[in-house]
Amino acid sequence: MCGILAIIGKGKDEKLVRELSKRMGHRGPDESDLHVMGKGSILSHERLSIVDLHSGKQPIQGTKTAYMIHNGEIYNHQDLRDGVLKEHTFRTKSDSEVIVHLYEEFGYDFCNMLDGDWAFVIVDGDDFIAGRDPMGVKPLYYGLDERGRIYFSSEMKPIADQCKTFSTFPPGHYYTQKTGFVKYYQPEYEDYLKADQDLDLALIRETLTEATRKRLMSDVSIGVLLSGGLDSSLTSAIASRLLAESGKKLHSFSIGLDVDAPDAVAARKVAEYLGTEHHEIHFTIEEGIEILDKLIWHLETYDVTSIRASTPMYFLSKAITDMGIKVVLSGEGADEIFGGYLYFRNAPSAEDFQKETIERVQKLFTADLLRADKSTMAHGLEARVPFLDKAFLDVAVRIKAEEKMPKTYDGKEKYILRKAFDTPDNPYLPTAVLWRQKEQFSDGVGYNWIDELIEYCSSQVTDGQLAGAATEFVYNTPTTKEAYFYRSIFNKYYPQVSAAQTVRKWIPKWQENQDPSGRANAAHVQADTEIARTGIKV
Repeated sequence: MCGILAIIGKGKDEKLVRELSKRMGHRGPDESDLHVMGKGSILSHERLSIVDLHSGKQPIQGTKTAYMIHNGEIYNHQDLRDGVLKEHTFRTKSDSEVIVHLYEEFGYDFCNMLDGDWAFVIVDGDDFIAGRDPMGVKPLYYGLDERGRIYFSSEMKPIADQCKTFSTFPPGHYYTQKTGFVKYYQPEYEDYLKADQDLDLALIRETLTEATRKRLMSDVSIGVLLSGGLDSSLTSAIASRLLAESGKKLHSFSIGLDVDAPDAVAARKVAEYLGTEHHEIHFTIEEGIEILDKLIWHLETYDVTSIRASTPMYFLSKAITDMGIKVVLSGEGADEIFGGYLYFRNAPSAEDFQKETIERVQKLFTADLLRADKSTMAHGLEARVPFLDKAFLDVAVRIKAEEKMPKTYDGKEKYILRKAFDTPDNPYLPTAVLWRQKEQFSDGVGYNWIDELIEYCSSQVTDGQLAGAATEFVYNTPTTKEAYFYRSIFNKYYPQVSAAQTVRKWIPKWQENQDPSGRANAAHVQADTEIARTGIKV
């Protein structure tokens, strides 16, 4: 995991490029390197050392004239070295290096060979290619300046004030000047009619276990984010079993406002059951409010639910890196795949349910994946997401929608995921946690967090300011005082229209109240469906 910056074209000052790259130095605190190409293009890299700690510095040169920078992990790099690249001579043991060799061997057509989470840029003389992983687990932006130079960057910070226009690089695509954007990732599950596979609980269990196993690849210690919800608890249970095979113990981490927070209580139960080395972190509402400005600068979004959930994740990430751990597993993706959000109970039909799961999976890079990456990488921590493994997605998304719908199982969301790991002879989790109702992360840290956050934001915004929001913010106009407050901070750091257009707001479907809190749904055990209806807690 790192930060990459590429500028394609002549004339950019090298000293300035170093300064631009350092704007995201938090992504790579271990090493910083830059290379100026013969044609004037510049590649810069901020490194977080995970694999090949000693010789994996970037940019990495191929066997000839191509240079590459990469952010992420290639989990099948050894298979590629031993297989299609067996005739190549490598300079490092880094998983990243296979990318430039695949380019040398196959030209542009190699992205589907990579199994991992990544963003890269390769420059070879006058030619170049940039690509992003299938789901957008790793962030990437691209832009164009007034002199026609093309920019690629892991975050907006280095390029927002350098480019006249910029945007989010679409996941599952690569880009070259000869081809434009090419969608290389075209899974069958993107067609809702292909959700025609019978339920196979053993296959769900096996593919998720293998997805977790490959994400334990590391030359440094690995932990797990354990909220006590189903998704992170399953990831913890699987990782704990796999590490035990080699005599290792898993470090687990949870956060809440206090010891009685819903997630903290559940996480302790899971940690005790699994025998993990558990660490519980607490934060205050005042501390959360105090870091909102810095947090939004890191997140590069004004989406309400992303900011609410990122605040505890930001504090937790700092505590984890302070303990010397650089990599954690996280549970993002399960709710989108299996229709786990409470509003899915109200899906009018199986077809609507399936279409919504597909759309949520496709848009994860605008919400939960953005939050998971930037709130952790603010402190140089890499988050890996087993649920978004390509092989697991091929299995899970294509299960018949009727099998996944909560209506089929008396309102129990993610029933088949729970059932797949409800193994009486060898239980993965305590029953109370395995069948715990969905609790969104920003709720689970303590219900007062959202309630008092809304009240604080409302106190900072006048009725007149909210009434004039449509004039001040023409694109994606905020409709509550909380949303207006976040947007104002975002606009301070990223005033460009292009910046505002990179953000997509997360809004639940099929429920009256459009606030993203899980408690805004009447099905929640602690439902409060008036949350943020007028921007003020009532």
